[in-house]
Parts: sequence; structure tokens; C-alpha cells
Amino acid sequence: MPAASMSALLGTDTLIQASYFVTAVLFILGLKRMSSPVTARSGILWAGAGMLVATLVTFAYPGMSNFPLIGAAIVIGGVLAWWSGKRVAVTNMPQMIALYNGMGGGAAAAIAAVELYRGGAPGYGAATLAVVGGLIGAVSFSGSAIAFGKLQGLIKRSLRFRGQQFLNILILVAALLLAALLAGHFNDSPRVVTGLFVLALILGISMTLPIGGADMPVVISLYNALTGLAVGLDGFVLHNAAMIVAGTVVGSAGTLLTQLMAKAMNRSLANVLFSGFGDTGAGPTGTVTGSLKPIEGSDVGVMLAFAQKVIVVPGYGMAVAQAQHKIWELCQLLIDRGVMVRFAIHPVAGRMPGHMNVLLAEAGVPYDLIADLEEINAEFDTTDVALIIGANDVVNPVARTEKSSPIYGMPILNADRAKNVIVIKRGTGAGFSGIENALFYLDNTRMLYGDAQKAGAELIQAIKAVG
Repeated sequence: MPAASMSALLGTDTLIQASYFVTAVLFILGLKRMSSPVTARSGILWAGAGMLVATLVTFAYPGMSNFPLIGAAIVIGGVLAWWSGKRVAVTNMPQMIALYNGMGGGAAAAIAAVELYRGGAPGYGAATLAVVGGLIGAVSFSGSAIAFGKLQGLIKRSLRFRGQQFLNILILVAALLLAALLAGHFNDSPRVVTGLFVLALILGISMTLPIGGADMPVVISLYNALTGLAVGLDGFVLHNAAMIVAGTVVGSAGTLLTQLMAKAMNRSLANVLFSGFGDTGAGPTGTVTGSLKPIEGSDVGVMLAFAQKVIVVPGYGMAVAQAQHKIWELCQLLIDRGVMVRFAIHPVAGRMPGHMNVLLAEAGVPYDLIADLEEINAEFDTTDVALIIGANDVVNPVARTEKSSPIYGMPILNADRAKNVIVIKRGTGAGFSGIENALFYLDNTRMLYGDAQKAGAELIQAIKAVG
């Protein structure tokens, strides 16, 4: 090779590696900034800049071709992502996250499939990484698609039948056998590759179908971790440092988040995946005593107006009604009257990690008014009014008292210990877990029935009428 060509090649390689280093730094700094709601927006921009650098430097790779197809794919994908990101409601963000996460897993599986079909993963190490990455990516793709269908309401009930877990084990064993054939180069035929990915896709579907809606936050976090792992493994196969860093960061963050979600529900990951708890189609379980006591919005307005301390507990009902702006307007009125107002967030409130935080941030609620379970639980004992807006299982006191309850031991917000509890709820139905909420029947609890946004508007008028 001529010296000039060699020098140019070395220069290009240096540029690529330097760009990947910049990408890694931007990814890590972006993730760090995402850990706080104050800096999360800039963190997303930093990580996005890292992805842009990694994408652009790909065009500098020696031997790259098909630039028109690559450019067309980037334009089409970018336009679709921009359009969907602008149109999707905040209440539908969990579905969007599940869908986009599935796309990441599918892309990782497709990369591994291309390498395996063309025999581009020589040696036992590279072949093993490609096989494992493809298997995990395909499971994440199909599993995330089912999670999207459940969250979107396209799949109404969880599918369970006798021997289901045994069937899943058989599918997994069959997939592992084909994976071993490919990784050990015993049989590299396209039919074996196809069989591996078909089984992996089926496994993702069969694993996710039995899982109920209450467990979707954990499932989404788990598949996010799997997608990151698959991308990282593919990065080793392709010797792509950006994929290795991005996959490792996403995989580790997703794993930690999954553990956090499972801990917040006092359940192991195995229990989430295999117990069948959390079916949205389940009927109420458990027995409660007492009666539901309705209250008028005008009476609640007076109670709030003359309170000294109010803690607001938002839940999925607030998200469905898109009532976050109205609730913040209500709280601003109370703050102007000298009432101390805080928001209490449970780790699994809503349908994705941080769902309530996103809604409150969108409404402009200051971050210093928002507290998590550990920070605020002790304050309920000195609270005049706990205002529950569409939350259910995360405030159910049976988690502390009833050992036979599926949610026994789950950390909850101690809303029942407030002097007065007001629950804004559309009806008398149970939450995602299907468990009757004993909080609603306590002597200090009153039920304000109706859509959260309409109820918020009614309370605003009632407080203004107090003067």
C-alpha cells in the first residue's frame, strides 16, 4: 500500500476512534445529568449530540457504500420520530418508550442476523457474542411489542394457561440448542439461524403475554436493559466502540432501574415474570370493612382552603384525565393562601418509571415541591389533607397489614395516616392489581367522584369562593 494511502487510512482511523471517545463522554455525561429533573433536559441533549457524532462518523468508515440507502433510512426514521414525538400525548409516553425500546432490540437482532447469515462472525468468541446479542435483541423486540399492545389497550387481557411456564422453558431450551450449534460452528446453515430468531421472537411474546398491566413499569425497564446488552454485544462483534459504550450504559442503567422498580413493589424479578400478578382483567380480591363516603367538591374546597399542610399523591388517573395543569393551578391557589403543599411520588406510580415526575414537570411544578416515598412518608402524620388523584395500589394500607394480599410488604405512601384523605376517582373500581383499596373505606377518607380535571376545576372555584 502506498505511504500516502496508509497515512490517510491511519488518519481516518484516528478520527473515528477520537469521535467514539467524544461519543462515550457525551453519553456518560448525558446519563449523569438525566439523574436529576433539574438537568434532565440538557442531559437528553448531550446524549443526543453523542448519538449524532457516532452517526456522522459512520460515513467515514473505509469501504462504506450504499450511502443513498443509508441517507434515506436516516431521513425517513428522523421524520417519523420527530412527527410521533411531537404528536404523542404525555399520557401515552409509556407506550412510546416500549415501542422505541423494541425498535432498538429489533435493530440489534437484525445486525446479529446479518452477521450470522453471511458468516461474518468467525471464531468462537465473535460467533457467541453475535448469537447471544441476536437472541436477547429478538426477545426484547417481540416482548416490547406486546408491552406496547397492553399499554395501548390493543391487548385487553393477559393470556395464561396451564403448563405455560413449561412451554416457555421448552422454547428457551430449543433456542439455546440452536444458539450452541451456531456459536460452536457445528451448523451455520441459514435454516438454523432462522430457527433461532423465530424461537427468540416467540419467547419474547410468550414471556410477556401472561404479565399484567401493574407490572409493566418493571417489564419496560427489563427490556430496556436487554436492548442495551444486545447492542453492546453487537458492538464487540463489529468492533464498534460507540455501540459498546452506548449498549453498556443503557444495559447497566436499565438493570439498576429494573431492580429499583422490583424493590419498590417488594417483589423479585422472577416473581414479576412468572407469578402472573398484576393482570388488568383480574377481579377485586381481599375483604374490607366499612363503606365508601362521598363528598361534594365545595366541601373539599373549604377543607383545603383552611388546611395548613396538603400532600398531593398523583396516580395514573391524573394522567388519563391530563389533569396535571389543573391540579397545579389548584395548588398555586393554596400556596397563595399560605398552605404548605407538596407532591408525593411513588416509584411505580403510573405506567412507567418517572411517569408522574414527567407530568408534573410538564405542568411547571417546581422540583423542590416534589418528593419521593422515602423523603415524604414521615410527613403524612402531620398533614391536614392527603389529596389522592387517581392513585390506587401505591396507597393501599393492606400492603402493611394483610399477609395474604399479593401486595403485602410493598412500600406504600402513608396517605392513610393524614388527618383527612380526599380521593379523586372516576369510579369504585380496583387498581391494576385488582385488589380492593382499604384506604377508601377508612373513617378519615372521603371520595370525590369524577374526572380529575373536572374535579380540579370544581375545587379551584370552591377555593376562590372561600375568599
